[in-house]
Amino acid sequence: MLFLPGYSPQLNADELLNQDVKSHIGRRRAKDQTERMSAMRSRLRGTQRQPEKVKRYFHERYVAYAEP
Repeated sequence: MLFLPGYSPQLNADELLNQDVKSHIGRRRAKDQTERMSAMRSRLRGTQRQPEKVKRYFHERYVAYAEP
């Protein structure tokens, strides 16, 4: 069993996904929350269709422990 500290974003592959989404949707300012949510969902759906990209998140130095 592996224990993680309470706050350790560098050890969490979800944070790599969050960073990817933020870096891509942050380039264009949304007019409102609906537009921002639409952009986020679009980016997440696109990532979901790219399993090789998702696998690469687990090749990062600090999240390699989670690789199957």
